[in-house]
Amino acid sequence: MEKGIQIKRKPIKRLLAISMLGAALVLPNSVFAYGDGGFFEPLKKRNDNLFTVSDNRANGDDFGVGWKASNIEFKNENGFFALRLDDEGCPGGCSNKNYASGEYATKAQYGYGRVEARIKVAKGDGLVTSLFTYYAKDGDTSKNDEIDIEILGKDTTIMETNYFTDGEGEHSERIQLGFDASLDYHNYAFEWSPAYIKWFVDGKLVHTETGSKGKLPTNPGQIMINLWSGAGSAVPWTGKFIYPGTPVRAYYNWIKYIPDSDLQYGNEKGLTSHHESYLN
Repeated sequence: MEKGIQIKRKPIKRLLAISMLGAALVLPNSVFAYGDGGFFEPLKKRNDNLFTVSDNRANGDDFGVGWKASNIEFKNENGFFALRLDDEGCPGGCSNKNYASGEYATKAQYGYGRVEARIKVAKGDGLVTSLFTYYAKDGDTSKNDEIDIEILGKDTTIMETNYFTDGEGEHSERIQLGFDASLDYHNYAFEWSPAYIKWFVDGKLVHTETGSKGKLPTNPGQIMINLWSGAGSAVPWTGKFIYPGTPVRAYYNWIKYIPDSDLQYGNEKGLTSHHESYLN
């Protein structure tokens, strides 16, 4: 599957994020799992029980990178988890793309609840740092359900939200963050229920969709993160990427998912966890 994009509310065909994860998979037992299918992943080391690494493949023409397992750093020189974008071995060793980068995705698919990650994004024209869910009906990329958080490197003071239902998108919004997301870690989350999707930054509600613009997604999806550079028709949205000569990184401190069954409704700030273990 190939991850796709939205350009200034004008839809272009969504590209799948991962090609080898079309079918729903059962979440195996994991030391990081909580509650009814929830998890807290500290990203200290590769977790093959819970996640899969994209390797030796590429998305469509809108992506300037090929995915390589070696571009996921579970502990880089600074001791942090990072997705690294570089030009080592490219294009021949990068699935014929000019650059290589990293993509990490859950093996299982997850439904209603809260998806959250602590992120320090990559800065620079042409770059996209992401947290999203993805589902393709029967592997058909034109029938995708998706919920997105994307921060473009050309302006790291803005977060873009979006959702797709059965391939229908054009629901993007630009959220002013009030800070530069490339300078420090911040918490980014969305809470998904049958009635709404709510996006949060550092625990503060910043945007809500209720389906007034189009039906909300209903199918469980894989939880994914990636860093990529725009190419082709994506460039008007992402800006043109020029490699600075040294690797570019997006940093993730942790990822968590809290299922609907472990959350309570009725809080004006969104869903509230009953389990402190999810918050640590």
